[in-house]
Amino acid sequence: MNFHWWWAKAGTTKLTNAQAIDRWQWRPARLTNAPHHLPAGLAKTPGWKAVVTGTDVFHGRIGWAWFQTTLPAVAHKPRTIHFSSVDDNATVYLNGQFLLSHHGWNKPFDVQLDGPWNPNGHNILTVLVENTAGAGGLRGPVELGTHPLPRAGTTIWFRQAHWKPIQIPDDYIVEGRFLPLARRGHGYLPVYPAWYGRNFTVSASDKGKMLWLYFEGACRDARVFVNGHLVGGHRGGYTGLRFNIAPFVHVGESNSLLVHVNPTEFEGWWYEGGGIYRNVWLIVTHHLHITPFGTYVVSHVPGPIVHSNTGAAAAASLTIQTTVVNSRATAATFTIQSVIFSPTGKPVGTAATQEVLPAGGQATFHQSVILAAAQLWSLHHTNLYRLHTLIQCGGKPVDDKNTTFGIRTIRFDSNLGFFLNGKHVELKGVCNHQDFPAVGIGAPNNLWWWRVTMLKNELHANAYRTSHNPVAPAFYRACDHLGMLVMDENRHPGDIMSPKSYIGAPYKKLTGLKFMILRDRNHPSIIMWSMCNEEFSIQATKYGEQVFRYMMKTVYKYDRTRPITCAMNGGYPHGFTHVENLLGINYHPGDYTRMHARLPHLPIFGSETGSTCSDRGVLLDNPSAGLVSQYSMHPGWAQLAWQAWRPIATQPFVAGGFDWTGFDYRGEPTPYAWPDINSHFGLLDICGFPKPISFYYKAWWGRKPLVYISPQWNLPPAMLGKKVLVRCYSNCHRVELWLDGKKISSKIMTPYWYLRWHVPYQPGILEARGFDHGKLVATWKQRTTGPAAALRLTNQWPAIRANGEDIAPVAVAVVDAHGHVVSNAAIRVHFSVRGPGKIVGTGNGDPACHEPNQAPYHRAFYGYCMVLVQAGRKAGNITLTATAKGLATQTLSIQTKLPLIKRLKRGDGS
Repeated sequence: MNFHWWWAKAGTTKLTNAQAIDRWQWRPARLTNAPHHLPAGLAKTPGWKAVVTGTDVFHGRIGWAWFQTTLPAVAHKPRTIHFSSVDDNATVYLNGQFLLSHHGWNKPFDVQLDGPWNPNGHNILTVLVENTAGAGGLRGPVELGTHPLPRAGTTIWFRQAHWKPIQIPDDYIVEGRFLPLARRGHGYLPVYPAWYGRNFTVSASDKGKMLWLYFEGACRDARVFVNGHLVGGHRGGYTGLRFNIAPFVHVGESNSLLVHVNPTEFEGWWYEGGGIYRNVWLIVTHHLHITPFGTYVVSHVPGPIVHSNTGAAAAASLTIQTTVVNSRATAATFTIQSVIFSPTGKPVGTAATQEVLPAGGQATFHQSVILAAAQLWSLHHTNLYRLHTLIQCGGKPVDDKNTTFGIRTIRFDSNLGFFLNGKHVELKGVCNHQDFPAVGIGAPNNLWWWRVTMLKNELHANAYRTSHNPVAPAFYRACDHLGMLVMDENRHPGDIMSPKSYIGAPYKKLTGLKFMILRDRNHPSIIMWSMCNEEFSIQATKYGEQVFRYMMKTVYKYDRTRPITCAMNGGYPHGFTHVENLLGINYHPGDYTRMHARLPHLPIFGSETGSTCSDRGVLLDNPSAGLVSQYSMHPGWAQLAWQAWRPIATQPFVAGGFDWTGFDYRGEPTPYAWPDINSHFGLLDICGFPKPISFYYKAWWGRKPLVYISPQWNLPPAMLGKKVLVRCYSNCHRVELWLDGKKISSKIMTPYWYLRWHVPYQPGILEARGFDHGKLVATWKQRTTGPAAALRLTNQWPAIRANGEDIAPVAVAVVDAHGHVVSNAAIRVHFSVRGPGKIVGTGNGDPACHEPNQAPYHRAFYGYCMVLVQAGRKAGNITLTATAKGLATQTLSIQTKLPLIKRLKRGDGS
């Protein structure tokens, strides 16, 4: 359901039939954190005093206070309470049930009341107010009423001027204008709520069946309405939401679907975007069906593993778990037929059992299959099996599902590191957030494949940390197919939605964690579960240990095949460390040795390392322009690349590390603020263009001899004759530096370090030559180029399907007459297309560039920029044209083909 959507900015909506709620009772509260459940007998405790809205009850005192009132009747849904100002923070409860936490004294907010609303009795509204300074309380008017929906029901309502057609995935925040007063951590882009809407029809043949709406992800606080009825909501922005809409659908007729998203409350401190930014599915099932993510294959490899040039093989026993629910009013007798298909598509194992479920029952059933010579999944041989599950009842099929899985062994050793299929593998990893050039977080599936490929090719990375949240299902499929190990990270350590947890935060539901484990557990690429990142307030406490232990217990209900960890920036060996299976250390490389001596039984890895800041092409730091030198620097908590990686590479007990970050990302600009709107941490910029620092990792993570030198040799005339720092990254034993055919000197490379020279600048060719055992094995040249003469266009993902979603990321280089990149070029390039496609945005990797993300033009940043071209739904040839002042027009042909297979009927992401 990714097409035929419309979008409108929500703006400020007045409640209908609004009633002022101005008379309250209040009393002080002796608390340090907001509880998830109201204290028993709170309303009957003495000390309550009458108060009206607008009253300052704190008088400068820092602390907490309870406010309570009985609400009048409201007949129509969605019942909503509107707070114009709570000073400072509010936690809202109705009839004792927690509804919402809100932070910020000057921000109005709405709370939906329908869930716990009692239509036949009293409704007690309770607000816990935290005051952090100055005056405090319910400082502005409070109103109760009905939140109006946009008029819906026909296609006409979408034709109003303020609605525009869009398609999913969509991030509307990235389309905004950068503003210096917007939030720095979120990339200086304004954040606001919005509506999505579309009409849909359900076939008359599906009458009586269950109809599920499944959103892979919406950011955030999504509320879903079908034909004007609120069918459900989901506050989280990183896990999916699923609702049975059958009771609200008119079968065989047009139905309206409305989704309200509100990303103004943040779950993180980086750019989070906003919108329905992952795929949407309409799933039709019988009342007897497999539950979402209800198939799971556990493999056991008990015997020897045989390694060869074609991969690894071993005998394997498979346990197939199938969870089935019977929503019928009567018991059901049915069969589960499971067929295993090999990586080449041949059936290699079957199992069939007859089962019974009572009315309304749900159960998990187990089957076994033995494979005598299973082909194991590895980084270089990504063998993937397929399980086909068929449910038959009364001799008729009622549900079926395909599940992809892999067979492999993983082991972490506290002295020797990580082993895959019995072979040692060093984790050469990167952390990444989930935003992309131009489209923000609203990336189609194929861009995830592009990202994983870029990390493998440009860095020789073999591991990826999904910091700090589960990402799109397409990412995990890409890692399975391309060979990338994954540290899958949960967003919140508990039942909160705030960026960080606190002592006393609730943790008994863990809906986000359960969703992640169930959705992702069949992916062989995932080698560990991460519960959270840098939870300062709880990670070293007894309470934190209690929370973490409960989280581990929850994980083990659904998967016991992977170790459980988190990313800690201190606090070990206390709290979380007492119970986790692996110790992930953020920064602090000196703690590897100290913790290994203190906790010799516990495997250790660098869960977050580096945080080296640099910008491609920039010679000297320029704070006013928001640019960092390509020679790199690091914030106080972090390290330069060689300071981060060398302690990992030289200590076998450290399993590896995850550099912060593989790609630049929006928000969290460091070390500068405005005009920066991006981070500088990436080894690649946000468009995937390699920075010089990336070659340090490419050299030491790869096997092929490599030598690289920086800076570019197109320096300003003012540099003529001045000494320039030349830095060399190489894995060769010895490196020679030459200028215009004359040898400058030769130096021996210290392992996991770098070389440097100071060379007087003169135009020409600067060359590095790498030698092993006296033999020349690698070279790299930096040259002074001629003036810009042409553009070179390269489609970095040629396999574009005509599915209306795939995007071709086209790299654009400004070159001279000989085809050499003019590394100081800053010319603006304009783009247009002909054929079945469209331009969806542009970028250039400049962390301080304020050109619109969706503009059909972009200035080159040190010789490069990028345009993203999206395929239409008709196969054919897209012609991309690029023009720049004074340069010849350049075209590129992008051939799109119809998808070989249609989308799976069952799109639950598993």
